[in-house]
Amino acid sequence: MSELRFVHAGFGAEAVEYQRAWDMQREVHAARFADEVPDTCLLLEHPPVYTAGRRTEDSERPLDGTPVIDVDRGGKITWHGPGQLVGYPIMKLPRPVDVVAHVRRLEEALIRTAADFGLETSRVEGRSGVWVLGDPVEQRPSLGGLSLDFDPRLHDDEFDPRLNGPEYAPSNAGQRREDRKLAAIGIRVAKGVTMHGFALNVNPDNTWFDRIVPCGIRDAGVASLSEELGREVTIAEVLPVVEWHLRDVLENAELRPRETGGDAESVAGGTGRATETVATA
Repeated sequence: MSELRFVHAGFGAEAVEYQRAWDMQREVHAARFADEVPDTCLLLEHPPVYTAGRRTEDSERPLDGTPVIDVDRGGKITWHGPGQLVGYPIMKLPRPVDVVAHVRRLEEALIRTAADFGLETSRVEGRSGVWVLGDPVEQRPSLGGLSLDFDPRLHDDEFDPRLNGPEYAPSNAGQRREDRKLAAIGIRVAKGVTMHGFALNVNPDNTWFDRIVPCGIRDAGVASLSEELGREVTIAEVLPVVEWHLRDVLENAELRPRETGGDAESVAGGTGRATETVATA
C-alpha cells in the first residue's frame, strides 16, 4: 500500500464541526478517487454531536429531541465530542472491496494503541470496534437488587435503559464490569474509496452516551482510556501512537480483493456493489 498521509484537521479550541468534517471527507474522497492525492487520514476532534448511521431506529435516539445528524455510514447512533480522537482514513481499496478486512485493520491499529498504554482490549464477535471485556456474567454485581438472570435488558424488547436510572447507564458499564466499547468504527466505501472511520474515547465525558442507545446495543456500555487506566490521558499523548500504528498496519497490509464466493457481504452489512457500508457505530 502507498504511504499514508495524515492531516490534523483541528483539536481542542479548533475542533471541527461535524458538517465541515463531512465536507472535507467528500473533497478528499473525490481527490483520492481521481488519484490526485495519496491515501489520507483526517485526524480531529468534534464539538459535541450525535450522528446516526443508516440502521438507527427512532427508539435509539435522544428522548429529549436533541438534534441528530443522519449520515451515510454504516451502523447506528453514536456521539462525538471533546476528548474523543476521531479518524477518517480515506483510502483506495482493490475491487471487489473487502470492507470487513478494512474494518479489522482499523481495529488492529487501535488495539495496539491501547496496549501501548497498558490496556488490554479485544474484538467481540458480531460487534465491530474495540472492546474492554467485562467479567463473566456470573461474577458481575447485580443490578437494582435483581439477579442477572432477570436482567430486563436481555428479556424485554421494550426496556429502555435511558429511563431506568444510572445503574443501567452506558457510561457506568465499567462499574457493572460489563463489556464496554473503547473505540467505535463506522465506514462507507464508495467507488472503491473508504470514508468515515473510527472514534477512540480518550478522556471524554461519557455521560453524553447515556442519552442514546449507543450503537443500538443495550447490554453493554462505553469506556475511555482515562477511566480504564485510572489516570488522565490526553489526545496529545494518544495522537502520535495512533498515527504510528495506523501507518504500520495500513501501509504494510497486503491488500487483496474480497473473495467473491464467500459471505463477507453478510458479515459486513455491505451490498457487494461499488458502495458498501459497515459498522456498529
